[in-house]
Amino acid sequence: MATVEVQELSLLENYLKGLIPGFISFALNVIAAVLVYLIGVRVIRWMRRLMGKSLRRHNVDEGVCQFLDAIVKVGGYFLLILMILGLFGVTTASVVAVLGSAGLTLGFALQGSLSNFAGGVLILLLKPFGIGDYIIEEGGKKEGTVQEISIFYTTLLTADHRMVVIPNGMLANNSITNLTKSGIRRLDVKVGITYDADMKKAKQVLLQVAKNCERRLMSEEPVVLVDELADSSVNLIVRLWTDPDNYWDARSEVTEQVKLSLDEAGIEIAFPQLDVHVR
Repeated sequence: MATVEVQELSLLENYLKGLIPGFISFALNVIAAVLVYLIGVRVIRWMRRLMGKSLRRHNVDEGVCQFLDAIVKVGGYFLLILMILGLFGVTTASVVAVLGSAGLTLGFALQGSLSNFAGGVLILLLKPFGIGDYIIEEGGKKEGTVQEISIFYTTLLTADHRMVVIPNGMLANNSITNLTKSGIRRLDVKVGITYDADMKKAKQVLLQVAKNCERRLMSEEPVVLVDELADSSVNLIVRLWTDPDNYWDARSEVTEQVKLSLDEAGIEIAFPQLDVHVR
């Protein structure tokens, strides 16, 4: 029995000794992988920063800068992963073979991503909008100021400071309204007055409100128009033009002054009413 136990201990000892070189090799590979990762991350950041400075120095559109930056980032990390896998014996040919064998499955899985990538390229080539433009995506009625055009998505900042992320494919395949491309926005404020009110006087009051708005463009004359003879009101439109950056402030100011000025002039703002006749 003692001889058997000694033999088992000897086999175990030899087995453990055989594991030591492999463990040491694996540990060295892990350390090398960590070093390669840390250095690689710094190199990728340096390349992105260098490319960004070069593009901005040549006055390249900010959207193009962001798009190319995202491509360099993704491509750099992909190459870094291949280098790290190579330290553990995984060759590039093996990775390509695996991707090739799974190409059909990956094609279906990445169909939406490829569509978004193509949409991003179209946006940068055709330039329907750029960074800082206020757009409305007509398909989903999403709107906001363009903050970033990335590889797959475009980020908007809404008027109430919510971040909206829209796939580039959706933007490329739907109608887009760009409200700031021309550098001027028309502001329409609708107000309904009663049929008993003096319409000419109301138009004069509203026109003065529009002219007193400090945020309007002085090069464009404001107007007041009769929009509709509705069921219980005469609907007027106060129309003026403003800078895109001042649009919301001007809208709030004009809307407030419309109410105050009509009240001061004794002109009643209409509201839904129902007359009931009892026999």
